[in-house]
Amino acid sequence: VRFVAAGFDMFDCVMPSRNARNGMAFTSDGRVVIKNAQHRGSTLPLDPACDCSTCTHFSRAYLRHLYVSGEMLSARLLTHHNLYFYVNLMKRLRSAIENGSFRAEAASMGVDLDPMESEERGIQ
Repeated sequence: VRFVAAGFDMFDCVMPSRNARNGMAFTSDGRVVIKNAQHRGSTLPLDPACDCSTCTHFSRAYLRHLYVSGEMLSARLLTHHNLYFYVNLMKRLRSAIENGSFRAEAASMGVDLDPMESEERGIQ
């Protein structure tokens, strides 16, 4: 979000898949490291606020099982979620820029923007 505020519109294209292969997912509540033991018996979806097919069909416990078992399906499902998350995040930010509510949108995500960072770019 801070990079968008600074005017960047292109990002590392391998990060969502690389992080997924290493058991990490981006969620509306922050990063989830699926290989951690805390997810062993969790019936929660990866991100309760997400409607991607990974989140709507698989629990954290199952995703963790796939990861610790070395199943490639784990990387595929986490990659799918991470890409879905980023596409929707960028849609949300683009819409906020277009309607002049970028600062408010960033704040609703818990991101504190430096006042000069986005004002120099004309972002409200």
